[in-house]
Amino acid sequence: MLAAGSGLLLTAAFPKFEQAWLAWLALIPLVLALRRADTKSAFLLGLACGGAHFLTLVYWVIHSMHTYGGLPWAAAAVVLVLLAIYLAVFPALFCACLVRLARSPLQALWLAPVTWVAMEYLRAKVFSGFPWELAGYSQYRFLHLIQVADLVGVYGISALLLFANTAMAIALLHWSELPWQGAIPTARQAITGLATLVLLTAALLVYGDLRMAATDRAMEKSPAVSVAIVQGNVDQAVKWDPRFQVLTTVKYRDLSRVAARSHPELIVWPETATPFFFGEDRALTRLVARTITETKSAYLIGSPARKKENGRQVLFNRAYLLDKDAHVTGTYDKVHLVPFGEYVPFKRWLPFIDTLVAQVGNFRPGTKGSILNWDKGPIGVQICYEVIFPGLARAAVSKGARILVNLTNDAWFGTTSAAFQHFSMAVFRAIETRRSLVRAANTGISGFIDPAGRIQATTGLFSAKVLCRPVKLLNIKTLYTGWGDWFAIICLTITVAGAIMPAIVGFQKRWRPARNGKGHLN
Repeated sequence: MLAAGSGLLLTAAFPKFEQAWLAWLALIPLVLALRRADTKSAFLLGLACGGAHFLTLVYWVIHSMHTYGGLPWAAAAVVLVLLAIYLAVFPALFCACLVRLARSPLQALWLAPVTWVAMEYLRAKVFSGFPWELAGYSQYRFLHLIQVADLVGVYGISALLLFANTAMAIALLHWSELPWQGAIPTARQAITGLATLVLLTAALLVYGDLRMAATDRAMEKSPAVSVAIVQGNVDQAVKWDPRFQVLTTVKYRDLSRVAARSHPELIVWPETATPFFFGEDRALTRLVARTITETKSAYLIGSPARKKENGRQVLFNRAYLLDKDAHVTGTYDKVHLVPFGEYVPFKRWLPFIDTLVAQVGNFRPGTKGSILNWDKGPIGVQICYEVIFPGLARAAVSKGARILVNLTNDAWFGTTSAAFQHFSMAVFRAIETRRSLVRAANTGISGFIDPAGRIQATTGLFSAKVLCRPVKLLNIKTLYTGWGDWFAIICLTITVAGAIMPAIVGFQKRWRPARNGKGHLN
């Protein structure tokens, strides 16, 4: 009950609940539950915590799979349960590693953040990765605290939260005179943990204040471009119906005319805004081209693309950059595809899967780090959930991108918390790279985020909207842009080394030949 309760409290720290303060104490019950656990029972407690957390965090999978995937409610629920079990393995491994490595309260205090970050990093990498709402993302509105993401990424905030939870848990164990793995925390250990937490948080807040001030000064000296977002609010149920193709395109044309009143230099349409293959359907392509030349702005639009390869059609989830004369000046193809949505994983080894998921597209990934060379400044594009993978934003900025644009279609999520969760993670991409981020979503949430992580403007869900704002073009290079997930990699290295070292030592002792006092073999 303690472990599952921790999972539920952690979920409440994220959108839509938005109780971010709960992340600072949500895992205290879990740490208390682990105080007498062995490795096996700790793993099971971690499964209980992770299961409760992910079942309630990504519950929206049921809605998406049933409403748009065509699965019965029961089958969609099974998909959610299987996904939650898989994701729960990582908190379970955290718990198992913690009780195995931390044999004293002081060790628990320092190893809990390390092992938690290690498991979050693994979740972001294993089987193409799913770093959806890592613990640190819960603090996306506390801007002064999360500025350190330009050094250590979101993982640094996750580590701080785990340190806070563990420090408070150790203090509770001391005051209750209850042991951690057989040792009751001393007053000195409890005070050390809480004092370090206060000092560490204060240091991060001071750093955040300095970095925000420095970023503001850089923005004052940087050029700006006027960007407009067009949120079409096209119903996913009819989006690809040929009968609605013209109506959808006309809707984007009319909204773009409204946007043109503000004289933007760039108008952005969302992911697959054009419900046809741009450049192939001549009539609809001409309609888009006339819209561009009429409004006299450059355009960045999402559209599917395809080509024939070895007799088979290959698809691309593409973004087109067009100049004021409607000439294509660059394209970006989505790099990180959605498993079982845009491609079938393991198809080479499990060919029967292809027939089980016949609706899955045969999409081809693009090239990581590709940028669009707009004459006002290079653009780094992330399509859909690519924005939750910081490596893609870093790669684009490393290649020279001065603005980040996230094109997405969150209509799949309905009115669930998924769209709000998705938007919250984009804040960290702006801070990590010190780039303005423009987000265009078909049904919302669209918006602008400045290089300090401030959410400058947003739209609501399921409304046709136009937003226009000046966007700063910074050219700052952060430590995180250059070094990436160095902090998380160190945490993973420490965890792996701590887990395997006892086994290596035991192996050496078992097989080391016995020697007599003179150094000769007996």
